[in-house]
Amino acid sequence: MLNNSVQNTENQAGLFDPKAYIRTVPDWPKPGVQFRDITTLLSDARVFRQLIDAFVHRYFDYKIDAVVGIDARGFILGAPLAYQLNTAFVPVRKQGKLPFDTLEEAYELEYGQAVLQIHADALKPGQRVLVIDDLIATGGTLVAACSLVQRLGAEVVECTAIVDLPDLGGSQTLRRAGYTVRALCEFEGD
Repeated sequence: MLNNSVQNTENQAGLFDPKAYIRTVPDWPKPGVQFRDITTLLSDARVFRQLIDAFVHRYFDYKIDAVVGIDARGFILGAPLAYQLNTAFVPVRKQGKLPFDTLEEAYELEYGQAVLQIHADALKPGQRVLVIDDLIATGGTLVAACSLVQRLGAEVVECTAIVDLPDLGGSQTLRRAGYTVRALCEFEGD
């Protein structure tokens, strides 16, 4: 069952509102976590188009040179967005998934550490980059991706996602690190 009983894709301002199409799965992957499942957004062709269009309308005039999508759900959003913006798509992957020379950035998880990588030749100095993922939780993944972008000399124009979980502090972490953050919707709690 979806979050709202009324299947309306617009909020009060008349803008696309993805919340009605995001399924909440309680106690997954562990007790106490409310998992925000975006597959319900993707499985409806009309809603998926509205989702991508919402990002396109936001960034159409930003003069973006590349969209950086974070492994793996950021790929689902980033590739069609880059296509619609007529720009490059650059994947940031989990360690060991890219076949060429890479830069890597470690970041903290609640249960340890992980590493993201980008091809060393993926971006050029001065390029304007949009970094996208499905969800902002603690912000570690997005901060690591932004660091990789900047290490290649490119400029992070904005970090964006479908969902922000502000109670987990990720959007504030990103703002404290100097990044502009935008999400299409928010959910309270974990």
